[in-house]
Amino acid sequence: MRAVVGLRRWRHNPLRRKTDLVEAWVALGALLLLILAVPVIGWISGSLTDGAFRRTIQAQHEERHHTRALVVRHAHAPARVTLDPETSAARDTGRPVIAKWTAPDGSRQTGVVRSAPARIRAGETFPVWTDGEGRLSKRPVDLTTARTHAVLAGLGVASLAAGLVEAGRRLIVWKLNRRRYARLDVAWAKAGPDWGRTGAGS
Repeated sequence: MRAVVGLRRWRHNPLRRKTDLVEAWVALGALLLLILAVPVIGWISGSLTDGAFRRTIQAQHEERHHTRALVVRHAHAPARVTLDPETSAARDTGRPVIAKWTAPDGSRQTGVVRSAPARIRAGETFPVWTDGEGRLSKRPVDLTTARTHAVLAGLGVASLAAGLVEAGRRLIVWKLNRRRYARLDVAWAKAGPDWGRTGAGS
């Protein structure tokens, strides 16, 4: 980005090469894209992702129903244990139980619930989610999780766009440098035979 600083000075510098001016304008264009376009791209991506998540959440809330299940007895199965990524430790996430719950149409359902609270006892209730036919389903995604994913998507797209802008700038500068070296080789080849001779070029 140092080429941007010297852009005004190079415009009237007799030692300025055409490639120097091109490099400065490319750097200025990349800087403007990073400041103006990249945040807009990230914001648009985040907004689109947030909108998609909101539609998904709305559909999930329309398809899934919240109710409470009554524990009949514990099922003969080991408790579910998962690895907590934050602490790298195993933790008990629930115990399979035989439970009863009411479907949206009012019918009574009985089955194995594998995500009951670990310390729940027979006769106690706990919340579950079901589909329209009363089958157990996962809890709908909450707005906070959806918003977090949308923000991360926006940041990810903005970072990718910034990387592409910088990669494009570096590619152009690399090509300009190759052109400079090619011209320098041609000039050196012309001046090489007379280099160091007394009165050369006079």
